[in-house]
Amino acid sequence: MDWRLPGGVTRMILVRHGKPSEEMKGRCYGRLDVSLAPEGHVQAQRAASLLSQVELHGLYSSPRLRALDTAKRVAEGRGVGLQVEEAFREIDFGLFEGLTYEEAERRFPSRYAEWMAHPEQVRFPEGETFSEMRERVREGGRALRARHPGQCFALVSHGGVNRTLLAEALGMADQHLFRLDQVHAAVNVIDFYGDEPVVKLMNLEP
Repeated sequence: MDWRLPGGVTRMILVRHGKPSEEMKGRCYGRLDVSLAPEGHVQAQRAASLLSQVELHGLYSSPRLRALDTAKRVAEGRGVGLQVEEAFREIDFGLFEGLTYEEAERRFPSRYAEWMAHPEQVRFPEGETFSEMRERVREGGRALRARHPGQCFALVSHGGVNRTLLAEALGMADQHLFRLDQVHAAVNVIDFYGDEPVVKLMNLEP
């Protein structure tokens, strides 16, 4: 990809965090603060290397440790401050947090079945709905674009956050959100021509 920014274009680079620690494999984690696995640190460094030649006018991160650890790699040697933005935290799974999928199904069978059938509609017990996450993420995205008109900035966060912003740019319905893959440390690029988005790059594994 040609990383030179065309005149008048606002560029949003979305990076998913690296692979989280192994104890979370097969478990629900959104608000839980999970560190990166050794492989995740390697992935974060690869993403940082990929973006090393990109001039960034802003660098933002979800407050979750797995995103912050990834963002710190991107920030190294840049001279650009890393800012934490609450709007871009992953969805809150409520009482599902930390449970395996089997445990969640056993403890909350009807809610789990609803989640499997309509993930964009379910409210997690004592947690969030997707629509609540979607609105805070979209509002946060608009705020960042307003801060950086005609500039390039990067946001390091989560698969759900990236899918939400990509789906908005593509005009996708909520129920199709999971058609968008986001591997660990995936890099995505959305260019905005005024308010018109163009997805330039998606789910690039560094």
